[in-house]
Amino acid sequence: MLFKLQVNELWRRTGVIYEALEAMVLYHPDCGALSYTALRTIWCEGLYSGGKPEQEESMKLNTLFKVFAVGVVLAGTLALRTPSEAAPPPPPQQIALDVCGAPSMPAARVKARALVLQIRSDLAAVEDEIRNAPFLSAVEAGTVSVEQIAAVAAEEYSIIRSDIKSFTHMAERWDTPHGSHFFGDLAVGEALSLPLLLDFGAHVGLDEQALAAYEPRPKGQTYPSRVAWIAANADRASAAASFLVNFGVFGENMARMRAALISVYGFAPEDIEFFTFFAEPIPGFEEDALEVIAAGLLEGACPRDVRRSARLLQAYELDFWQAAAEPPGSPLPVRRRPAP
Repeated sequence: MLFKLQVNELWRRTGVIYEALEAMVLYHPDCGALSYTALRTIWCEGLYSGGKPEQEESMKLNTLFKVFAVGVVLAGTLALRTPSEAAPPPPPQQIALDVCGAPSMPAARVKARALVLQIRSDLAAVEDEIRNAPFLSAVEAGTVSVEQIAAVAAEEYSIIRSDIKSFTHMAERWDTPHGSHFFGDLAVGEALSLPLLLDFGAHVGLDEQALAAYEPRPKGQTYPSRVAWIAANADRASAAASFLVNFGVFGENMARMRAALISVYGFAPEDIEFFTFFAEPIPGFEEDALEVIAAGLLEGACPRDVRRSARLLQAYELDFWQAAAEPPGSPLPVRRRPAP
């Protein structure tokens, strides 16, 4: 009796499988009429077992295995199709990169990625200018004076102190206690870099008083001025996209400075940890930034504003590296600390 109940339950489930296979062979272009005829014949044999009760369970089991076998063959046939026989992929969804906002968070995330790709493509030429700044090549060649290298640190002293306040203001505007802390993390990072900068200054004879007394070059300070403008006026999508696009190339240049200071100028790695700090990528930074951009788009941010903000900040990054090749804004009392 138990065996009969189990067979009947399998038979009921086989009916569901049959209906799915029947739909497949009828509507799939790779399954012809022959497949449908064979499947239908197998099923009918199971339904009409000649009215012999003693053969009913045996016939149902036999039909079950036949239906299963046909299903495996059909599935294998579809799986083994060549690429040329495969159905063409659906057309890609169009993303409106000139329309403000996004209808949902999933759509905003897709739009954020597409927007960043577009910005990176648009700014590729500017990035190359930043990478190919003559000042970097001169440092690598060893033709730049230690005073001029120290002037980079002196410019950064003003930049970092300004950026700490700007990122703190952004955190107050956009971070939440139990949500994103993207901008607060940037403020913390800047604060952590300041003692490293002071340590490098000490290795070239500059204490904090000397760094504070330095007169920055106007072109060397356009970058923090723009960051302050972003903190006061921009939306969160524009802010996050600007820093996401910018930090990568800045890190590359700092890595080149670090390598040259060790190999060409003879600094020990522990003397130049300031450059190492910014040369290393921030773990998870890209995904965190994209999430903030998406949140901004969901709030109604306009891609035009996001692109403009990133373009201007990257142009001011180029300003910084061009200014580095100019004479220092004011004399610096540089002297190398003797090696231990």
